[in-house]
Amino acid sequence: MSRYIELQAVEESTDLGAVLRKGKEILFQGFNWESHKYDWWENLEKKVPDIAKSGFTSVWLPPAINSFSPEGYLPQNLYLLSSSYGSEQQLKALLQKLKKYKVRAMADIVINHRIGTTQGHGGLYNRYDGIPLAWDEHAVTSCTGGLGNQSTGDNFHGVPNIDHSQHFVRKDIIGWLQWLRSVGFQDFRFDFARGYSAKYVKEYIEAAKPIFSVGEYWDSCNYSGSVLEYNQDSHRQRIINWIDATGQLSSAFDFTTKGILQEAVKGQFWRLRDPQGKPPGVMGWWPSRAVTFIDNHDTGSTQAHWPFPSNHIMEGYSYILTHPGTPTVFYDHFYDGDDSVHEQIVKLMEIRRSGEIHSRSSVRILEAKDNLYSAVIGDKICIKIGDGSWSPSDREWTLATSGQRYAIWQKQQ
Repeated sequence: MSRYIELQAVEESTDLGAVLRKGKEILFQGFNWESHKYDWWENLEKKVPDIAKSGFTSVWLPPAINSFSPEGYLPQNLYLLSSSYGSEQQLKALLQKLKKYKVRAMADIVINHRIGTTQGHGGLYNRYDGIPLAWDEHAVTSCTGGLGNQSTGDNFHGVPNIDHSQHFVRKDIIGWLQWLRSVGFQDFRFDFARGYSAKYVKEYIEAAKPIFSVGEYWDSCNYSGSVLEYNQDSHRQRIINWIDATGQLSSAFDFTTKGILQEAVKGQFWRLRDPQGKPPGVMGWWPSRAVTFIDNHDTGSTQAHWPFPSNHIMEGYSYILTHPGTPTVFYDHFYDGDDSVHEQIVKLMEIRRSGEIHSRSSVRILEAKDNLYSAVIGDKICIKIGDGSWSPSDREWTLATSGQRYAIWQKQQ
């Protein structure tokens, strides 16, 4: 294969693992739960130069389609790109700007459920007459009022859930995903991935060829009453099983790490070392497929279903931005916090790059006790988080940055 053809093949993303193997991705979630109330596409377009300069490789955009709810998560006409976030023209201007600055646009793929346009079987709105993808009741699972098969996953209650076992449904979804790619979306985020079998995600990725994919496989961590259990192996194993079932083509959000980290920063840093001495989330078992984060539009923002403690935000980012996995930064923390948080996150991203940290970097945990966590990541970065007093003993380490309850050292060249 000539060098030109080889480069062309990567450009066309026929090699679906190319970006995952490099492991240098840093994602930006470019919205929160209230973003639909503003001229969001225009707002983001103005920020693209800063997003690119900061070092993000991909921006996760909210669902850019016609929806029954303004946030975009109750889709109806999948081919209508005018939404509460802005017009189709504004969206395409944003996509062009991102392309110009070499930042990939990530589409939020909401295909577990879809709001019908007309009443069908049982008097329910489970038909899609009058719009593209004009499915009938056989596209809706029998467990949510349709004439299709049983769901291959968990139900999203109160709305028609799509039956992905139907060939015509998959064919139409693939056509739509390929169309999104042609519009300018390069990456996919699969919403409510628990709702349908991961084998269909594999089929969709293989057909539409996104450059990077991540699934939202979110279920509850293990608790004893209201107390998070130390051992979360069964929780991270479920996420890993989902990744495996996608043919290992998709990564997944590391909800296990989030759940553990937000308890650890309260003075329980012993949680950050599992019994085998590894990081305790998906990151510790399959780092190249773990997309780490500390908050998103569901867990944080105005929904605040499972928020990271607000006075420990930078400890959270100092952990995920120096550790393996693919880190994600949340819009609220980057642009709606004070300027120092923005500056500290940018500095951490700079250290990640200069320290050559990637999604598979090694982690050697030195301390993990109530008030202190310390570790060496790769061979050039050393970190300390918590109130405990600690610093590396070797003189080869130089302090690279520090903030409230965290410090990072780099090895001198």
